[in-house]
Amino acid sequence: MRAVITEEDIPASGDLRIPADAIITPSARDLARDRGVRLIELPKGSQPDSAAAGKTIAIGSDHGGFRLKERLKPIFAELKLTLIDVGVTEEKPADYPDIAEQVALRIVEGKAERGVIVDGAGIGSAMAANKIPGIRAALCYDRASARNSREHNNANVLTLGGRLLTESQAEEVLRTWLETPFAGGRHQARVQKISEIEKRYAK
Repeated sequence: MRAVITEEDIPASGDLRIPADAIITPSARDLARDRGVRLIELPKGSQPDSAAAGKTIAIGSDHGGFRLKERLKPIFAELKLTLIDVGVTEEKPADYPDIAEQVALRIVEGKAERGVIVDGAGIGSAMAANKIPGIRAALCYDRASARNSREHNNANVLTLGGRLLTESQAEEVLRTWLETPFAGGRHQARVQKISEIEKRYAK
C-alpha cells in the first residue's frame, strides 16, 4: 500500500523524507511550501526516518519511575536516538525535583533536544521542570495527550507516571510523543505567548 502524506505529516521546518511512491495531498504540498520544508523522495525500498531519528534525548527518573525508565530505554535505540541518562541508576530513594532539573538543564544548555522524566505520578516532575526558563514539560497519559503536547504546544519534556501507567501504555505514549512533530502555524503564536509570559515574570 502506498503511503499518503497529509498536512499532519509536515513538520514545522527542515526536511521530510518520504517513500518514493508516496501520495502527497495538495494541501500537504502547500503547507510544506509555506513552511519551507523540503520533501525528499527516498530510493525505492528505503524506509523514511523517524521524526526523532538522530536526536539526543535526556532521560531521568526517581525511585518511583526507575523500573519503567529502564524498560523504556530500548525504544530510544530502536528509533536511533542518542540517550543521556541523568539517573537514578538504582531503585533507591531520590527526589524528583533534582532529577527534573538535571534533565531540563541538558535541554536549555543545548546538550539534548528533548527530555523524558519518569516519577511515580509524573506530576511533580512536570511542575519542577517547568520552573526552568525555556522548558515546556507535559504530563501525558495516552496517545491523544502525547500528540497534542507536541503538535500544539511544542513540548520539549515528557513526564510519565511510573506507578500509574502500564509498560505498554507508557511505550505507546512515548513513541507517539517522540515521533510527533510540532505543527507550527497558528500554534507557533500561542507557544510564543507562553515564552512571553515566562519572560514577564522572570526575575
